[in-house]
Amino acid sequence: MRIRITFAKTAEMRYTGHLDLHRAWERLMRRAGLPLAYTQGFSPHPRINLASALPLGFTGAAEVVDIWLEQELPLDEITTALRQAAPPGLRIEQVEAIDERAPTLQTVLQASEFAITLLEPVPDLDHRRAALLAAKDIPRERRGKSYDLRPLILELQILPQDEQSRQRLLVCLVAREGATGRPEELLEALGIDPLSTRVHRTVLIFSV
Repeated sequence: MRIRITFAKTAEMRYTGHLDLHRAWERLMRRAGLPLAYTQGFSPHPRINLASALPLGFTGAAEVVDIWLEQELPLDEITTALRQAAPPGLRIEQVEAIDERAPTLQTVLQASEFAITLLEPVPDLDHRRAALLAAKDIPRERRGKSYDLRPLILELQILPQDEQSRQRLLVCLVAREGATGRPEELLEALGIDPLSTRVHRTVLIFSV
C-alpha cells in the first residue's frame, strides 16, 4: 500500500535537515505501529519518498511524503496512528492512498511557493523587486556551475506586512529536476541576507 501524506514542518523542527527529517519519519512509522515496507536487496531501506528537500532553517505548511506499507490498512486508522505518534514540529494534515504505479513525487514536482518574512527593514524593496523582474538574466553560480536564475522565478510579489509590521514576500520558483530556484539565491539577488529572513514554504505544485 502506498500512502501520500501532506504535513506541516513547524518552527520546532526548523533546524532539522533533510536526512534527519527522513529518519524522523522512519521513527514516526515505528512509533505509530505501522508496517513500513523496505526495499529488497543486500541493504534494505525504508520506502519513504519526500517530495522536496526543505533547507535547514525553513518551515513548510504543505510538505508531501509518499510511504509504502507492507499491507493495506484503513486510511482513518493510519491517520489516527500518525497523529498520535507525531513528534513536536511535525503536524499531519492529510493522508490518502496512491496508486502503486504512480510516478515519484520528484518527477511531477513543478514549482514551490514561499512566504518570506524580512526580519530587518528594506526601504527600497519595491524598487529592488521591479529591477530584478525587469532583468533579462540573473547570472548565478551553484557548485561551481553558472546558471540563470531569471527563468526560474515564476512570481515575486510584496505581501502585506505581518502583525509585527515586518515586510513579506511571496515567491514562486521552478522546482523541476535539474532546474530548481532557491529562495536564498533569490534573496541574495535582491541584496538581502537570507539569514535575516524567515522562509516558509506554503505550497508544492505538482503536474498531476
